[in-house]
Amino acid sequence: MRGIIFAFLGGACITLQGVANARISQDIGTWQAATVTQFTGFVMALIILLFVRDGKKQGFKQVNPLYLIGGAFAAFVIFSEVTAIQGIGVTLTISALLIAQLCLTFVIDINGWFGVAKQKMRLPQFIGIGMMIAGVVILKF
Repeated sequence: MRGIIFAFLGGACITLQGVANARISQDIGTWQAATVTQFTGFVMALIILLFVRDGKKQGFKQVNPLYLIGGAFAAFVIFSEVTAIQGIGVTLTISALLIAQLCLTFVIDINGWFGVAKQKMRLPQFIGIGMMIAGVVILKF
């Protein structure tokens, strides 16, 4: 249950962040908005870290260096989301983002990339993705 709650909270925050970034970018530019967002996110994470202290500093040495650059993807996420929101609106953008996320996670699960256990995808999972894509097509018209 806790995972579901955090998933909904995260999804809501992604949407709110995208809308706020689209608005900020109208005033200062898209990459500037991404910079402000990344910086405020870093500050917030640092403040939470100082209070929570739930990790181990020495653990950084055990992380694959490739994974440590994962936060850099956020710059492209922000730029892409802002550009899409300005072009096609919030609802269609978030719908397309969710489908893209699900399709890539299918590929990751099927191949066992990034150390995740391989999963077998069956017809019901593919039907579900197809229904979501159909829903977005319906939203567009």
